[in-house]
Amino acid sequence: MTAATKNIFAAIAKTLEAGDADQLAVLIRQALDDGLAARDILDQALFVGMDTVGRLFRDGELFLPEVLLCARAMNQAIAILEPRLAPGVAAASDKIVLGTVRGDMHDIGKSIVAIMMRGAGYQVIDLGIDVPPEKFVAAVREHRPVAVGLSALLTTTMLVMREVIDALKAAGLREQVKVVIGGAAVTQQFADEIGADGYADNAYGAVALLKGR
Repeated sequence: MTAATKNIFAAIAKTLEAGDADQLAVLIRQALDDGLAARDILDQALFVGMDTVGRLFRDGELFLPEVLLCARAMNQAIAILEPRLAPGVAAASDKIVLGTVRGDMHDIGKSIVAIMMRGAGYQVIDLGIDVPPEKFVAAVREHRPVAVGLSALLTTTMLVMREVIDALKAAGLREQVKVVIGGAAVTQQFADEIGADGYADNAYGAVALLKGR
């Protein structure tokens, strides 16, 4: 990679971290005009920038309104790149199914995880709130995701996470998908007890868990 390429990738990442959608679009088009591949821009600049956004948010150096600006900028950048990606290569490849479990109406944490997952290159199927086990099973059967993310804020609803895992087992789908759980009521110990594949206490941690970091 040449110094000029490194510089443009760094500038794209930094501009994304600042949430400046207009300047990001200028830089993306400049990189394309310079002959850089859309996939390289995505992998080596945009995903790098969103990874930094996730870490800063985790560490309390960025706040939700700023993260939302970054997410909007990311979506606009992907819209520019998508027509230039190789045929059959989507900006988001691996799928993630997310949902807040049955009986729980809390949405903010799950929505932040969805933003970070999309920024990391996953295609997110967000089932919303108050999601029963059978709906998770149907989504896994239909979309064939690499992982299912379960959220619960309440101690009374976190028990539904076990029901989701049991339903996936009964449907013969459990071995085909990772189950990651999170939410204010959840702990690593609880994840171990119900047989989840992982636990994260923040959105960046959820992405890192799936990326194997």
